[in-house]
Amino acid sequence: MSTGAIMPVYEYTALDKAGKRVQGIVDADSPAVARQKLRGEGFFPTTVNPTASQTLSRPAAPSGFFRVGSRIKTGEIAVLTRQLATLLAAGIPLVEVLDAIISQAANPHLKKIMAQVKDGVTEGNSLAHAFSRHPEVFSSVYVNMVRAGEASGSLEAVLERLADFSEQAEALRGKVRAALAYPVFMLVIGSLILIFLMAYIVPDITRIFTEMDQVLPLPTRMLMGAAAFFRSFWWAFVLAVPFGALLWRRVRKSPNGARSLDKLMLTLPVAGPINRKLALARFGRTLAGLLHGGVSLPQALGIVRNVVNNALFAEAIDAAADEIQAGRDLASQLAGSRWFPPIAVQMISVGERSGDLDGMLNKMADITETEVETRITALTAMLEPVMILAMGLAVGFIVVSILLPLFEMNQLIR
Repeated sequence: MSTGAIMPVYEYTALDKAGKRVQGIVDADSPAVARQKLRGEGFFPTTVNPTASQTLSRPAAPSGFFRVGSRIKTGEIAVLTRQLATLLAAGIPLVEVLDAIISQAANPHLKKIMAQVKDGVTEGNSLAHAFSRHPEVFSSVYVNMVRAGEASGSLEAVLERLADFSEQAEALRGKVRAALAYPVFMLVIGSLILIFLMAYIVPDITRIFTEMDQVLPLPTRMLMGAAAFFRSFWWAFVLAVPFGALLWRRVRKSPNGARSLDKLMLTLPVAGPINRKLALARFGRTLAGLLHGGVSLPQALGIVRNVVNNALFAEAIDAAADEIQAGRDLASQLAGSRWFPPIAVQMISVGERSGDLDGMLNKMADITETEVETRITALTAMLEPVMILAMGLAVGFIVVSILLPLFEMNQLIR
């Protein structure tokens, strides 16, 4: 079984046995080996060139069942998984299935990866092993579920389940993005309007007031001070965003800093309950998929701890896994953690007693995701009038600050 490094990928043009011109990609150690490999498959290569790029983008953080670089979308992997399941269920051999997927893949980066996966399978490796050579695309959860499906002879069912989970997760993300789109748009436009007023309009108008030999009203003095500060230190506002992002990354890399940030994200007044429910839904959905695929509970918990993407949840899962190794049940161990609500613990307990733990975990994830969607919808519905009110107050303050001196000048003229 080959466990070496991933081979380079070459683009080729060749003639088949009928003399028809064909194009494609092949992975091999060198162009000569690529030509030899093509001849062995019945092709007569005319050109064999290295692909423009042999590397994928830096992988994103784990996100459930898939871990995808910026050049490959989660939806593309979900479609690929669905195609794998459908074609295998139709009785088509795995290598032919991979050939069909490679020929249909529109994304060249995904096409290259699947060509390497096919090469690994033809070398005698399992599909899970071939996937595991691409951790930037296929997460440990995905690989372990495929491995369990191959071991149990239910690979098609496992792939169908993976596709279902990914589509559900993508649908939830789409609803969250749609709910947040308008408030974010309002925030950006409102901020740009205020910046424009403070940088260009207010200084020109208030310049007249500085020439007046009288005490200006407090709101006007505050506005002029804010405008002067903004004009003098605008660069600080510009640098604040990249500096804040850099500081966030540095803190996240520190174990203590990451744990503190994770705790903060779970305890924030408004966002905290939503983050807790999202982590709980991710825990339930992923653990259910692994258990249904035939992965043992201790091994599944070891995988899930890396998927919840929160140090405090991971600590609770680790503690529960240690006790399960000693023969205790999962529900009683999670009950001692403040991050697992009583209703979730009760559902897990019912699932363990009935022998349908993965089914109850899925129901728990469904309920939690619905609650998240409802909370976000309610929150965004509340945010819209609050943001409109805040914008109105800010603009109103600017208008009043400008008009007050004019009113006083009018009184003096009379």
